[in-house]
Amino acid sequence: MSEAAKSVNSPKRPYTLERTRNIGIAAHIDAGKTTTTERILYYTGLIHKMGDVHDGNTVTDWMEQERERGITITSAATTCYWTQKKDGTYKAFEGIAHRVNIIDTPGHVDFTAEVERSMRVLDGAVAVFCGVAGVQPQSETVWRQATKYKVPRIAFVNKMDRTGANFENALNDMRTKLGAYAYPVGIPLGKEDKLQGIIDVVNQKAIVYDPTDEAGLKFDVTEIPADYKDAAKTALTELVDAVSNKDDSIAELVIEDKPVSPELLKAAIRRLTCKIEFVPVIGGSAFKKRNVQFLVDAVVDYLPSPLDIPPAEGEVPGDAEQRVVAPTDDNAKFCSLAFKLWTDPFVGKLVFFRVYSGQLTKGDTIYNPRTRKRERVSRVMMIQADKRLDVETVYAGDIAALVGLRNITTGDTLCNEEFDISLEPPTFPEPVISMAIEPKTKGDREKMVEGLQRLAEEDPTFRCFTNEETGQLIIAGMGELHLEIIRDRLMREFKVEANAGAPQIAYRETFTVAAEGEGKFIRQSGGRGQYGHACIKVQPNERGKGVEIENAIVGGAIPKEYVPAVIDGLNEAVKGGVLAGYPMVDLKIQIVDGSFHEVDSNELAFKMAGIFALKEAAKQAKPILLEPIMKVEVTTPEEYQGDLLGDLNRRRGKIAAMDSKDQTCILRSEVPLSEMFGYATAIRSLSKGRAAYSMEPFNFEPVPNSIVEKILDTAKNRPAARS
Repeated sequence: MSEAAKSVNSPKRPYTLERTRNIGIAAHIDAGKTTTTERILYYTGLIHKMGDVHDGNTVTDWMEQERERGITITSAATTCYWTQKKDGTYKAFEGIAHRVNIIDTPGHVDFTAEVERSMRVLDGAVAVFCGVAGVQPQSETVWRQATKYKVPRIAFVNKMDRTGANFENALNDMRTKLGAYAYPVGIPLGKEDKLQGIIDVVNQKAIVYDPTDEAGLKFDVTEIPADYKDAAKTALTELVDAVSNKDDSIAELVIEDKPVSPELLKAAIRRLTCKIEFVPVIGGSAFKKRNVQFLVDAVVDYLPSPLDIPPAEGEVPGDAEQRVVAPTDDNAKFCSLAFKLWTDPFVGKLVFFRVYSGQLTKGDTIYNPRTRKRERVSRVMMIQADKRLDVETVYAGDIAALVGLRNITTGDTLCNEEFDISLEPPTFPEPVISMAIEPKTKGDREKMVEGLQRLAEEDPTFRCFTNEETGQLIIAGMGELHLEIIRDRLMREFKVEANAGAPQIAYRETFTVAAEGEGKFIRQSGGRGQYGHACIKVQPNERGKGVEIENAIVGGAIPKEYVPAVIDGLNEAVKGGVLAGYPMVDLKIQIVDGSFHEVDSNELAFKMAGIFALKEAAKQAKPILLEPIMKVEVTTPEEYQGDLLGDLNRRRGKIAAMDSKDQTCILRSEVPLSEMFGYATAIRSLSKGRAAYSMEPFNFEPVPNSIVEKILDTAKNRPAARS
């Protein structure tokens, strides 16, 4: 270990920062993330029997709902240890052990918040792709999330044992659809039922598995078979060229026509991967237990340790211009980010956090810059999926959990009081679907409200609130499955059975033309009265810009102390809408004039004036309804293409693109969310169960005039369904 490395590592920490990897496994639904994680845990010795998603016995899918449905719902953290090959034989695992913290994330778009917050705290990621389908819609989403948080990644092309698997197609998809500078470091040796192992491109060796060993533990490192030698040499040449285009040290060797040793090439690939300029690609099959060990080697070889990425940076609370750095150093002041909350039935509320600098010991006091409050740490835990391990101290680079903290929300910075810093929290999409919910018995109402509040604390994309007009409870989330899981957890964890109305759409309202509005609130009933008067101008804003309110008053027509009250009134009117009670979006509002009374004016009067002014402007501004549009991708055998196209058209869908690949047709379309309910059943019926689809939020578009009246009538008759 270098002197510099020694200076940042506490002598008490069990694994140095250089030998720590924080990685996430992320991909489209059913690409094989959980199976890949399960195999990694087996080969690293953490578990002694491999589970399978279909059997409902995997480590990271530990919730009952996950095991029943065969999908990942919540991101699960676990830690394993990998002793890397020492002499290149892949047999003598005698080298230095590395600690690998893994987060297995969901692939379903309804649970995209789990991926978002995981990406915020990870140092690297393994993006898993299906060898048959290539890059799928949710693959693009998680790739964008990783790019947003500057997460280096390697790619694992999974399911190379499946009929129709094509490594080159998947690689080409990454380059064209994701814009990835992706080159293979491990090429599958064979494919489909002939998958034997992997070609190590860097070392120009073949790793061949024993076909009689179902556990995938026995393999030999051999010379590359004659049939694959040309392909291996070509892959190495392309890899060296690709690396030399971006790395000066390799470029010099290539220009001088000197050999590039495997050690130098690996070091260069690592440098580029850590800078997010290169994506190493590996092919294999997690289900058939082929090439997973090579993947873990690649995690250690190419993905960064906490020291290989820029240190965390935040702002001084209350001063966004002043930036502060949290150095990756055990000896620095403590700084961490709370990225997830979870209610554990045995220990209570867990706060998952990532330590960026310093160390935290049981009994220490931590500080929350958002609440300006201190709390004493009574219990620190390392997480193994659904198991908890109490520890005394956690260090920089660790992912752990705290018990018993109050007033913590997702995205809070937890730090030393002397180190006043606020790290950037993860951002989350707004809910797109809502429904009314009520307990089956009146006695369960309080229990249900408490359960929903706890679930809302855990999940930033889930909201629950009471409709003021009817007193009904509304829940809102990212999709039908999301809300179904919420109801299921209510019943199992909080013992509350609930009735729910049909899911309702989170429509929005906006104005289409500029207009002016005047609001007056005057009350005189003897003695001191009420007087507020405001004039505004409104105009449509750019799509996606939100609501912008500007104080454009000159000459003190409205005193400064009453302007915030007018803004409050405008905000309240915006939230309540003008057509059907849906929130308004994408408006520019200017407060341009008004008047006041020296005795009768007060904040309430000006707030009401702001509300009346917007309502008045709405009469000329031609308000419209907007509906959420989903990006829908349908994968179907070609014989069902016509039926599915017709069904999408009936659902008011716009076909954006159609691709054909190996007898399979991929339909990409944009469909209103209101038309997508029950689509899972419809697509199975139309394709005899052979087609699949995925969807993700895209944007908001105006509702056609032909159905506006129907929506307005529904909103009037069922106010509890409004978002």
